[in-house]
Amino acid sequence: MIVRKRAVVVLASALLLSGCGVTTVTLVPGASKVRVTSKAQDVAGCTAVGNVRLPPSEPKYGHFYANPIGELRNQTVGLGGNTLFITSYAIGEGVAYRCP
Repeated sequence: MIVRKRAVVVLASALLLSGCGVTTVTLVPGASKVRVTSKAQDVAGCTAVGNVRLPPSEPKYGHFYANPIGELRNQTVGLGGNTLFITSYAIGEGVAYRCP
């Protein structure tokens, strides 16, 4: 009986996950070295190079990132930054900085 319940739970989970898209993120070269912080003092001596944000429409449609910080790191590298200052974990946004 326990095996049957587990099978039902696994099947239901698989069906739910197949209904929503999960985006896996492959890090671009240099993204793994991007420093991530939420402390303003960590970027005090740095230069802001741009804002980063997960596409806002994705969560609305049941589409989730397996690695949201990885996506923001990729965007930071694309802007020429080496530090990611997270301003909102809830909606996935921050500011890319170039720090010495």
